[in-house]
Amino acid sequence: MAITRRDLLLTGAAAAALPALGSVAGVPVVVAAEAQSSNELPWRHALSLFGKVKYPADFKRFDYVNPDAPKGGVARQIAVGTFDNFNIVVSGVKGQVAGAVALIYESLLTESLDEVSTEYGALAESVSHPDDFSFVIYRLRSEAKWHDGKPVTPEDVIFSLDSFKKHHPMYSAYYSHVVKAEKVGEREVKFVFDAPGNHELPQIVGQLRVLPKHWWEGTDAQGRKRDVSTTTLEIPLGSGPYRIKEFVAGRSIALERVKDHWGRDLATNVGRNNFDELRYEYFRDATVAIEAFKADQVDWRTENSAKNWATAYDFPAVTEKRVLLEKFPTRSSGMMQAFVPNLRRAKFSDPRLRRALNYAFDFEEMNKQLFYGEYFRVRSYFDGLEELMATGLPQGRELEILETVRAEVPPEVFTTAYSNPVGGNPEAVRENLREAIRLLKEAGYEVRDRKLIDTKTGSQLAFELLTAEPAFERVMLFYKPSLERLGIAVSIRTIDPTQYENRMREWDFDIVTKSWGESLSPGNEQREHWGSKAADMAGSDNIAGIKNPAIDKLIDYVIFAKDREQLVAATKALDRVLLWNHYVIPQWNYPFQRTARWDRFGRPAELPKYGASGFPFVWWYDADKAARIAKKS
Repeated sequence: MAITRRDLLLTGAAAAALPALGSVAGVPVVVAAEAQSSNELPWRHALSLFGKVKYPADFKRFDYVNPDAPKGGVARQIAVGTFDNFNIVVSGVKGQVAGAVALIYESLLTESLDEVSTEYGALAESVSHPDDFSFVIYRLRSEAKWHDGKPVTPEDVIFSLDSFKKHHPMYSAYYSHVVKAEKVGEREVKFVFDAPGNHELPQIVGQLRVLPKHWWEGTDAQGRKRDVSTTTLEIPLGSGPYRIKEFVAGRSIALERVKDHWGRDLATNVGRNNFDELRYEYFRDATVAIEAFKADQVDWRTENSAKNWATAYDFPAVTEKRVLLEKFPTRSSGMMQAFVPNLRRAKFSDPRLRRALNYAFDFEEMNKQLFYGEYFRVRSYFDGLEELMATGLPQGRELEILETVRAEVPPEVFTTAYSNPVGGNPEAVRENLREAIRLLKEAGYEVRDRKLIDTKTGSQLAFELLTAEPAFERVMLFYKPSLERLGIAVSIRTIDPTQYENRMREWDFDIVTKSWGESLSPGNEQREHWGSKAADMAGSDNIAGIKNPAIDKLIDYVIFAKDREQLVAATKALDRVLLWNHYVIPQWNYPFQRTARWDRFGRPAELPKYGASGFPFVWWYDADKAARIAKKS
């Protein structure tokens, strides 16, 4: 499926089941959807942040779909974890949301999977904004309907924005520059921004999932008033191509295609949403999930474990080509995955200590022993997006930006290219541990009786590595002996997803593993990742607890970039300063999506360039293939 920035903003085990949420920063380039008088702002059918949009106003379909794809069949997929909530407004804050529920909703815009950061009208038929980007107006389609037949209205859009900003920390930060939403016509809604110049705001408000105000302000079957600020397992009303058919709380959820969906003939929907039913089976354990796949209880899975990819797919159906193993290049997203110390705890406040923890991490040996040499070390907070990664020494516009915060950042930012320690052999490991000890001594620690003692308090440095994934224990167990050689007391704890989520919301941890996804065009979400305000917001993505005025300034440079060149320079500057503050211990990355599927599906001849496999949105059930598979079985 597509991975765009709005996907990357989402967290939780079921996030892979969600449709794309959208995207980014740069300079929107627009295409007129209809003629206007010279006194009016132009209305456009699409917004792009990189150049001319590919498809004209009268386009019939996206190039990467098969317009004749049959409708029908079931796609059974895996979700890891559990769920007890269908209210996406409080996802990540209260309860465990069922990720698939997002498929019942639509946004004002929908992304194109063969263009970078380009979106076309979905609920909205057109969009207009001034050259200074101080506001944007969306005009809703007259035919847009909720599943109960009522029209989608500007009041629904305003209600949705207000709900997300009030009850969801991530979206509160993401839409913090939207100061007002107001109805300005029968089908028009205007978003007013706090200042001009934020080039991505017209587009990111178009990514807002629109909720039905009349449903949320109504009552349920028992006459109880609904509350958008709380969790619920009442099946919600949507307007999208799917609706919830049935579910077993915490175990499974099935969505059915809405056959009379109001938007089924839109150019953006032709050849998409082909399955009659999408089923998501929840598993608490990844090993059990793989066994369910082998037993043909699910049709398709993404494999994120190098060990499993190398060893778990040697069953007869693979040999007989009834199960196909494929790898799709990841072109549209980057990431930082790392061990993350909790900076809210005083013991992690010194960057020299955090850097010492990096010297104790022998990634190269771990990669050989645990990962079959599949991975490479994360080198950047935007790893995988070469254009945005800080490399070498700063120069040009990046250097100009960094000069504005020179007094507030480590001097190495200007003098030394960042790199991680390299291990992989005994000599390198010993040298790295010696450097770690030197840094720890500078930070006020010394080794006494094989214990690393804080000379100010006289106590041994101790911390807990926390996870909700049993499969990740082996990684932590590999890391633990190196830390203990430094004299650190290390414990490892695995807890269930609900406990883990609650501890994250309360910042009750020492060190956890976290992944931050990044798009080709970073923007407002950077405040949620690294901004000082987000560090104190329960449920925010600033897990580390970073509070740094220089980083706040650099985030503003990213958000208010006036062109692509400035955006790239500002992103590199932000990346460089994050790296040299040693906030995390980088782990690993992999530039492909690994998938395994039973060979009963068809797909377009050319998959979308920026949508990975595009599954399940542009694939379809192939009855002939399914029959052959059944016969072989």
